[in-house]
Amino acid sequence: MTASIREPLRRLGKSLLFPIPRHLAQRHIQRDSEGLLVIEESLKRNYYTGWREETRYSGERFRVDLQAHVHDRLDADRRRVVPWLDAARPLRGARVLEIGCGTGSSTVALGEQGAQVIGIDVDEGALRVAEDRCRVYGVQAELEAVNAVNMASVYRGAAFDLIIFFACLEHMTLPERLAALRDAWEMLPKDGLLVVVETPNRLWYRDLHTSMLPFFHWLPDELAFQYARFSPRENYATLYGQYDADSAEHFMRRGRGVSFHEFDLAIKPARDLRVVSSLSSFEGLRYSVTRSGLDRAYKSLLRRVYPGIHEGFLDVSLYLIVRKD
Repeated sequence: MTASIREPLRRLGKSLLFPIPRHLAQRHIQRDSEGLLVIEESLKRNYYTGWREETRYSGERFRVDLQAHVHDRLDADRRRVVPWLDAARPLRGARVLEIGCGTGSSTVALGEQGAQVIGIDVDEGALRVAEDRCRVYGVQAELEAVNAVNMASVYRGAAFDLIIFFACLEHMTLPERLAALRDAWEMLPKDGLLVVVETPNRLWYRDLHTSMLPFFHWLPDELAFQYARFSPRENYATLYGQYDADSAEHFMRRGRGVSFHEFDLAIKPARDLRVVSSLSSFEGLRYSVTRSGLDRAYKSLLRRVYPGIHEGFLDVSLYLIVRKD
């Protein structure tokens, strides 16, 4: 099957399996090819630089990654993340601190639903793209270059209904991660929601985030660094050479996975957290059919090893909504 046929079929399958609720779909802001071209040019100018520059990809791989940033990530957030969040707490009028807003796909998906979004990120190039994207879509959002470890002091006294770690916890060092989780929890009022989105689970048997290798998250850091050369991912396998302080930190920030252990340390035992929902529990059978038989068997094994813990902590990626008592 050619790519020209496969891609439309894939999109049709997603639309059938994950239909968007009408009240959310009617708030989607559509943009024409001219607007999308503005975003594409901003990505090439501001985001695909340094270690992400286009020359590090094959032509096909770059096209796929670019398409993901221009369109596909927004579609995925609209189709799965936003309905899940809105079911836990309506987004219209909600005060949201989005940590790791990146190039702004998720910011637009939240903002077009009427959420009042403050998006922060440490990647200033990505923030410039996010600003351009929000302008193209006509979405109002406050975007700031703020490190999550400083957010408590920057937003002292601010009130948030949701604090969302959007695909970013895995890119922090351990001290940063623990501090950010602890501060976010303390910043929330009673009944506020702490949300973790699209964060690779360290417990999972295969790394589907960076290396695409089995057991990679389980390896000691220096061994994983050296073993990265065996990754089938073209812009990952050749990136790391000599192990030193700078290269080790860059490697860690590419993502080494997160598990319930950080929640135990930063907040309280995960078994005692009031988990409102996970993506797997929200989607039910629809989520299950997207996983292989091996994945389902492995999750069953984790449930036997960790009885009493919410199933969201045992999925391939952490998608969790936790309500503060």
